[in-house]
Amino acid sequence: MSRRDFLTQTGKIAAAYPAMLALGMLKESPAHAFDLKGSGKGKHIVILGAGLAGLTSAYELSKLGYQCTILEARNRAGGRCWSIRKGAEQHETDIPTQTATFDEGQYFNAGPSRIPHHHELTLHYCRELNVPIQVYNNVNEATYYFSEGKGPLSNKKVRAREIHNDMRGYTTELLAKAIDQQSLDTALTKEDTQKILEYLRAEGGLDIDKLYKASDRRGYIESPGAGDKPGKIADPHKLADIISSGLADPDFYNVAEYTYELQMTMFQAIGGMDKIAQALSQKVQNIHFNCEVTAIYNQEQGVKITYKEKGAEKELLADLCICTLPLPVLSNVQHNFSSDVSRAIDYIPYIATGKIGLQFKRRFWEEDEQIYGGITHTNNELTQIFYPSYDYLGKKGILLGYYNFNDKARHTGNLTHQQREQLALEKGSLIHPQYKQEFEKSFSVSWHKTKYSMGGWGLYTSATRQTLYKSLLQPDKQVYFAGEHTTYLNAWMAGAFESARRTVADLHGRTTEQHIPKTTPL
Repeated sequence: MSRRDFLTQTGKIAAAYPAMLALGMLKESPAHAFDLKGSGKGKHIVILGAGLAGLTSAYELSKLGYQCTILEARNRAGGRCWSIRKGAEQHETDIPTQTATFDEGQYFNAGPSRIPHHHELTLHYCRELNVPIQVYNNVNEATYYFSEGKGPLSNKKVRAREIHNDMRGYTTELLAKAIDQQSLDTALTKEDTQKILEYLRAEGGLDIDKLYKASDRRGYIESPGAGDKPGKIADPHKLADIISSGLADPDFYNVAEYTYELQMTMFQAIGGMDKIAQALSQKVQNIHFNCEVTAIYNQEQGVKITYKEKGAEKELLADLCICTLPLPVLSNVQHNFSSDVSRAIDYIPYIATGKIGLQFKRRFWEEDEQIYGGITHTNNELTQIFYPSYDYLGKKGILLGYYNFNDKARHTGNLTHQQREQLALEKGSLIHPQYKQEFEKSFSVSWHKTKYSMGGWGLYTSATRQTLYKSLLQPDKQVYFAGEHTTYLNAWMAGAFESARRTVADLHGRTTEQHIPKTTPL
């Protein structure tokens, strides 16, 4: 059996990642050392929130012998690591509950959907928990740029490869001309300058006169084929047309191959990102769902948590607490924290963001437009359309009809679920007219209006990193804080994993240095 055939077969049984490791095609993810000494036996830790940070904290503490109790307000584990399948329910603050009616086997990731290849700890847990992964196609030059406006290229879908290569070509041409005219003070020798010019010619696809001309880099309007079919290349878009049409505006700056966190290769959990949370939850004992925390009180010895379960007020005493609640949620929980911690909880904002999954009868983006994965970028309310990087050539599929942020997300979030669907279909049809005939059903999530989340992820400035952020990095007496908001990896699963590791190490270092009176677990 050839290596290609072997990988094809192993991919079918959801074992592509281990197979690639075995063949030496992918380096193992060497998570940093976490070999803690000492035992936590006899000590009780209460963990608030069964998202990735809470689950990982309990998982690692349990290895050390701690008795852990997790209180989770939702009826499921995973928090924002949530894949939407048939039967999923969305509870938002001011509109009726929505229930997903997707076909069996169809899903989309409402929360995180990508794992960068350099997020070693995330990949480590996938390996340790036997969660199979597959490649996520984040960069696809066959996707589109779509700009609403009045320019020559506005209101038209333009392949990403056309804009990328035209802009690269024009800017390298301008730079080459400036160097030729000695308009730049490069402090380079004549020989070095010549090398730079050769680089620009290669990078931008310039001709011998250092002028940008269209090439097959930007694709064909008539594909090459057999016999007398050399293919036909279109003329490049004019630089002035690109700029006046808004295709060089900030809406389109996010070129994934240049962004560190988005550079290929990227991965995803096979079958949905919540497979990671599910694998963790199966390793953890004593998770109590439908338990909404109402108060956190440091005591002279230990910590007291009050919460609601099935309408009844209850109390829980523990030696220490790890709080992973998102800060907008925590701000509504009574506590006796220090003023610095209280200020951080109340004043660190979370991003407004939303997604909608659209199920279609057929995968027209693949069949009609040869788009397999990747992202189409727009300057309207949609912001981004994501094409699935799984089930290629399947009969049906779910597109991410929009993934938006800030004002656009707030505007969309103020709509009903039906109105969000209408918006996604109306704007999406400008790019894909197939929407109207092929659409079946949808499910939308507005994270900043989702109970027990109230936002996508924490936002910091350089100033708040030096003040508010630092307040959350130390325990407030018996309460430790964990979650992506206590890292520089905001919005990524790696933030939850890294924060859990850090907090567990800090907590364990404390308990093994001093005696903490034992309390009774729930």
